[in-house]
Amino acid sequence: CPPGEGVVTPCGAKQTECAPCLDSETFSENFSHTEKCQPCTKCTGLLRMSTPCTDTNDAICTCNYGYYHNKISDRCEACTKCPEGHGMLYSCESDHDTMCEQCDGDTFSDQDNFRDPCIPCTTCDEDDEVLQDCSPVNDTICRCNIGVTLSRPPKGEYNTPEILPPEAPSPNTTTTTTTTTTIINGDSKERLYQGINDKLIPIYCSILAAVVVGLVAFIIFKRWNSCKQNKQGANNCTTNLNQTPSPEGEKLHSDSGISVDSQSLQEQQGQTQSQTEPCLLLPLHTREKVEKLDWCNLAGLLGYEEERIATFQQEEHPVRALLSDWARKDCASVDALCTALRKINRDDIAQSLVLSPSGTKPTATSVV
Repeated sequence: CPPGEGVVTPCGAKQTECAPCLDSETFSENFSHTEKCQPCTKCTGLLRMSTPCTDTNDAICTCNYGYYHNKISDRCEACTKCPEGHGMLYSCESDHDTMCEQCDGDTFSDQDNFRDPCIPCTTCDEDDEVLQDCSPVNDTICRCNIGVTLSRPPKGEYNTPEILPPEAPSPNTTTTTTTTTTIINGDSKERLYQGINDKLIPIYCSILAAVVVGLVAFIIFKRWNSCKQNKQGANNCTTNLNQTPSPEGEKLHSDSGISVDSQSLQEQQGQTQSQTEPCLLLPLHTREKVEKLDWCNLAGLLGYEEERIATFQQEEHPVRALLSDWARKDCASVDALCTALRKINRDDIAQSLVLSPSGTKPTATSVV
């Protein structure tokens, strides 16, 4: 019978009869006409299975982790732990025990175990103060002295093991001493520094700067959009009017189409007032007060302050001076002037600007 099969009926009157072995239960390693399938070895107690049982090979057992096979006693025994001041030189394996060495020079070991070697001692920085030198059983303990000016004392300390309290500062100074403690946990060592608040200040400043820049960009966009809409309104109004300036008028603004004509000012003023405004039926002195109030309100709607309006009142022709100054602005347009006239209930003048009479086309100044 080949490996993996065992004898069921031995050779005699008939030929040998073989049968396959059951995987993980029985096995047969050799060619034989007499051997049956053998039961697999069971790993129990302090043994663990390193190689499973197959139909052609038996299971291989070895000592559990933390144990080794003592060839003298032929049993599993616990691995030897290296005491403090000693580190592992050769680790404990299934066939041999741990081999330890004494820590000396710049190495130490502060734990009893069979896994960790001697650990290199920590080297303090040049500005650090050495509180305890390295020994075979203890690491170096350093203290970092950093001068920090504080407006108020810290609220609390880190809850970490083996933290050395900082030295009390003198009453005449505002500097404090922060403590850096080396924490050893197996092979890992890290330093804890107190200064998290200092790292947050640049983040807060960056966020504030981003908010300010965004606000300024929003204001610039709104003003640009408003000016763009005013210019579009001016172009539309100029196309519809097809207004020709008077030869005697003074050209004030190339885009707005507004011109000043002192002669037509008196003629159109009498014509438009006699057609539409009921208040023009009032006596002459009352009519002058109304006209004075109208152009002052018009100046306010066109964006002028009271101090600037007062300077126009000192002119011989206040309305002409107002429109001459306003026409020089980029936002000046006939459409904007018509809107302001309607707000002061002067639809007659606004209509005269849009709908030209049968005679000579009036200018904005002459109509007002």
